[in-house]
Amino acid sequence: MSGRRTLFGVGIDPLTMDQTVQRCLDAVRDERPLEVGVVNAAKLVTMRRDPRLRAAVAGCDLVVADGQAVVWASRLLRSPLPERVAGIDLFMRLLAAAEQHGHSVYFLGATKDVLRRMNRQVALQFPGLKVAGSRNGYFDDAEQPEIADAVRASGAHLLFLGMTSPKKEIFTAAYGRRTGVHVVHGVGGSFDILAGVTRRAPLAWQRLGLEWLYRLLQEPRRLARRYLTTNAAFLAMTARELVRRTPAAPSVNRSH
Repeated sequence: MSGRRTLFGVGIDPLTMDQTVQRCLDAVRDERPLEVGVVNAAKLVTMRRDPRLRAAVAGCDLVVADGQAVVWASRLLRSPLPERVAGIDLFMRLLAAAEQHGHSVYFLGATKDVLRRMNRQVALQFPGLKVAGSRNGYFDDAEQPEIADAVRASGAHLLFLGMTSPKKEIFTAAYGRRTGVHVVHGVGGSFDILAGVTRRAPLAWQRLGLEWLYRLLQEPRRLARRYLTTNAAFLAMTARELVRRTPAAPSVNRSH
C-alpha cells in the first residue's frame, strides 16, 4: 500500500472500505491498538481553526475519507484517494465482522433513549454479536478517566463513539489507549441512524455527494447555516490549494 496522501496539510490513508475493515480486524487479531479517524469537508474546515481537533486527528493510526467531497478534491488536487470510507458503513461492516469472529464491542455516545433503541436494533440485526457494554455520551470531562476504565473492565475489543466532533476525537486522543480496546472508531451520528431516529440519504444521493443536502432537508433550521458556511469554505480551500499546486507557466522572453 502506498503512503498517506496529504490534503490541506492533513494526512489521509488511501484505503478502500475492504482494506480499512481488514486493518481493523488485523489489529484485533494482533492485540494492538488502532485509532481510526475520519474526515469530511466540514471537519477539514473546522480543523483549520481548532488546533485540538487537528492534533487529535493527526494522532490517529488510520485516517480515512468519510466525505465524497474529500475524495473528489483529492483527485482534483492529484493526490487521489480510491473511494469514500463512510463512517457509518465502516461501523456496520465492523459490527458484522465482530459478530462473525466473536469480537466484543462497546457503544459510547448518544442519549440513553437512542442508545436503548440502537441496542435493540443491533440485537435484531446481529443476534450473535457480543455487546460488552454501553453508556450514553453525556458526561463531564472529569468523568472521562472513569469511563475509560469502565470500558477497559468490560473487556471489549472494539469501541464505537457515537459523539460529535471534536468531543469524540479529543476523547480518543486522551483516553483511547486507556480503554484497553484494540480498535476505536468515532461514528458520529451513526447511533441515531441505526436507532431509527434520523434517516440516511438514499444511495443515489450518497453517490452524488449530496448526503449533506439530504440531512439539511430533514433539519433545515439547525443545519442550514453550518452546511452552507462549511461547504463554501471547503470550496474556497480547494480552489486555493489548486492554485498553489498548479505550476506557473514559464515566462516568454520577448527580447531580440
